[in-house]
Amino acid sequence: MLTRVRWLSLIDAITYVVLVGVAMPLKYAADMPMAVRVVGMVHGIVWMLLMCQLMRARFEADWPSSRIWILSIAALLPVVPFFLDRTVKNWIANE
Repeated sequence: MLTRVRWLSLIDAITYVVLVGVAMPLKYAADMPMAVRVVGMVHGIVWMLLMCQLMRARFEADWPSSRIWILSIAALLPVVPFFLDRTVKNWIANE
């Protein structure tokens, strides 16, 4: 389950970067709003799955609230989860 948190965090970060870096410019520069609809929906679903897994990690794996907050806030910033990946990997290895 904790590995799922790590992978969902990375997938969420990738979809966020694609949304902001590709889909949004396509919407406004090339008049292609469908890109934001599709990528935005995928990103939203992945983000919700990540939040559910973080809650499971909090209660089932007894992760401290500080870790949950760090990962939750990192999910709101486009590239921060990439920088936190090594730390998350260490947290999982130490469980």
